[in-house]
Amino acid sequence: MITLGKAAVNFEITNQLIKDYFATNQAQVVVMPGFIASTLDGINTTLGRGGSDYTAAIIAGALDAKDLEIWTDVNGMFTANPKIVKQAQPIATISYQEAMELSHFGAKVLYPPTIQPVLRKNIPILIKNTFEPEAEGTYISNEITSQSNPVKGISHIDNITLITLEGPGMIGVAGSSKRLFEVLSHVNINVIFITQASSEHSICIGILNSDAANAEQAINKAFEIEILQNKIEPCIVEQNLCIIALVGENMKNHQGLSGRMFSTLGKNNVNIRAIAQGASERNISAVINERDVKKALNTLHETFFEENTKQLNLFVMGVGNVGEKFIEQIHQQKKYLKENLKINLRVIALSNSRKMHFDEEGISLKDWQSLVENGEAASKEGFISKVAALNLRNSIFVDITANEEVSKTYEQYLKQNVAVVTCNKIACSSAYANYKNLKNLSRQFKAPFLFETNVGAGLPIIDTVKNLIASGDKVNKIQAVLSGSLNFIFNNFDENNSFHDVVKEAGVQGFTEPDPKIDLSGVDVARKILILIRESGYQMEIEDIANQSFLPAACMETKNNEDFFKSLLTHASHFETLLAEAKQKDSRLKFVAQFENGKASVGLQFIPKDHPFYNLEGKDNIVLFYTDRYVDQPLLIKGAGAGAAVTASGIFADVIRIGNI
Repeated sequence: MITLGKAAVNFEITNQLIKDYFATNQAQVVVMPGFIASTLDGINTTLGRGGSDYTAAIIAGALDAKDLEIWTDVNGMFTANPKIVKQAQPIATISYQEAMELSHFGAKVLYPPTIQPVLRKNIPILIKNTFEPEAEGTYISNEITSQSNPVKGISHIDNITLITLEGPGMIGVAGSSKRLFEVLSHVNINVIFITQASSEHSICIGILNSDAANAEQAINKAFEIEILQNKIEPCIVEQNLCIIALVGENMKNHQGLSGRMFSTLGKNNVNIRAIAQGASERNISAVINERDVKKALNTLHETFFEENTKQLNLFVMGVGNVGEKFIEQIHQQKKYLKENLKINLRVIALSNSRKMHFDEEGISLKDWQSLVENGEAASKEGFISKVAALNLRNSIFVDITANEEVSKTYEQYLKQNVAVVTCNKIACSSAYANYKNLKNLSRQFKAPFLFETNVGAGLPIIDTVKNLIASGDKVNKIQAVLSGSLNFIFNNFDENNSFHDVVKEAGVQGFTEPDPKIDLSGVDVARKILILIRESGYQMEIEDIANQSFLPAACMETKNNEDFFKSLLTHASHFETLLAEAKQKDSRLKFVAQFENGKASVGLQFIPKDHPFYNLEGKDNIVLFYTDRYVDQPLLIKGAGAGAAVTASGIFADVIRIGNI
C-alpha cells in the first residue's frame, strides 16, 4: 500500500461520487471512515492532519447538509490555549473567517481546510465535546455577531524562524519580493508571516524552524550576485521565536486595539521582533521570543477577556514575624481584592534562610509553613534563576529580610522586568550610585521598585515626599523620630523597668531588627533619614550623617546578641544617668533625626514639654517636613512606626499599588 499525506481533493469528482452513493443508499444512519482516500489510479492516500473532520466537511458540503457537527474532547474553540492560559473560555459563536484565523494560528481543535467545503455552501459548523455533550460548544457560521469585545481569541504558532532580507539593492527594484517567494516555493517552504518596510529596504518572513536551514541556503544562493556586490546583505536568521495573534472580525471597527496589545506586552518586557496586520484588520500578529509566549498569552488574555483583572505573581523571601503577617493578610484579603479591585494575588514562592518552595500554580496559604519546611535548600542564586525560568507576567519579588546580600540581588530582578517591593533599608541607604542605579533600572525595564516601609513601616511617609516633589515643592528641613523601637524603649524605660529589660521586650514584640544593635546604634535611623533626604532630591551618603550614639563603646563592640544584652546589664548605670538627666530637665528622651542646610544628624535628645515630639507615645513615629509651601507650620505625619502587622500592611500596600499601575 502506498501512503501519501495531505492529498488535494478533486471536488468535482468527489462531490459527484458522494451524491451518487447517498442517492442509492436509503439507510437512516450511515457510518463512514474518514482521513483515508484514494487517487484516480486507486492508490490509497490520506488527507493529512485533521483528515477525519475534513472528510465530514467534504460530505456535508457535497450533500448540502443543514449543519456539520464535529465531536471532539474539548468544549469548542477557546479564547486562548487552555493548557497555557488557565482562564481561557469557550467561544460561543464565531465566524468562518475568525475560526480559520484561529485554527491557522494553532487552535488545533479545528483543521483549517475543514472550513472550506462548508463555507462555500454557508453550512454552519458546531463543535461539541463528546465527554460533556450538555456543554454549549462553538457555533461557526457566516454571521458576524455584535458584542462588546471585538477580540474573539488569542492564538499562537510555536517554532518560528524569522528571516530578514535587506539592503539598498532592494529599494525601488521591482521583483525582489517575487524572487524571494519563488525561491521558497521551489524548495517547498510555506511562508507563515510576512512584513515589509515601506522604505523597501527590507522584507521579513516567518517560517517553521525545521525549514530555516534550507531557506537560508536557497535565499543566499538566489541573491548571490547582489550579496557579492554588497547591494543585499546575507539573510539574517533568527530562530526559536513564536507568532502571537489577536483575532476578531469586529476589530476593524475599534480604535486602539494595536496600541493596547503592544502596550500590554511592553509593560511585561516582552520584546516584539516583527509586526503584521492585514488590510481586513481581522488579525494583528507579532513575533516574540518563544520563552515569552506563556507570559504574553496570559497578559493579553487578562487585558482583553478578564474584565481587567490583573494577576500578580509574588516571590516572597523572608517569612519571619513580618513575613508571616504579610502572608496572613494576603490570605485574608485575597477574595476582596479580586472582587473589588480586580487584583488576583498568587504567591508563587516562599523562602526563609534554610528552605524555599515554588509552585507555579500558586502556593496554598493554609499550610504554607509545612510546604516551606519540606522544600528544597534555600539559595539566593537558585531563587533568582527559578523566577527567571518561570518568566511569569506581573512578577513581584518581595524582600522581607534585613539581609545585605539579598538587597544586592534587586538589580538582577529589575533587569528581568520583575518588580521589587522591600522593607529592607540596605539597598536604598547604600552608596548613592547604587540607589540611583536601581531607580534608573526600574524606569528602564518598567519594573516598579517600591520601599514605602523603609521609613515609618506602614505610614505613607515616602509616598508623601514623592508627591511633594512631583508637584513642584521643595523640602528644606526634616525633623523626625523615625525609630518605633527606640521610641518604645525610651517611653517604657523608667525606675521600674531597666533598659536591658525594655530592649528585650521590644525584641519580643518584633519592634527591633533581629540584631537590636542596628536600632540602638542609630544606624537604622541614619538609614531612614538618608532615604528621606534622597527621596527629597538631595545627594548624600550614609557617612555624611553625624551619628551621635548614646551606647557605650563596649556595647557597640559586642559580636553577638547574647554578649550585647550582657553589656547592657554591665553598663546599666550609664542608661540610668541619662534617665535622671532627662527628669532633671523636665524632658523626655527621644532619638531624633534632623536634616537642614545640607547637613544631617541622628542622636538622643532631651525633648521639652512644648515640643511636638514630647507626647509621642508607644512605638509611634513622627515626621515634620518644612518645605517651600509648608513654612511656619510643617507638614506632620504621625502614627505607628514599628511592629510586624503594620510593616506587613505597608508591604501589602506597595504590592496593591503595583496592581493598580
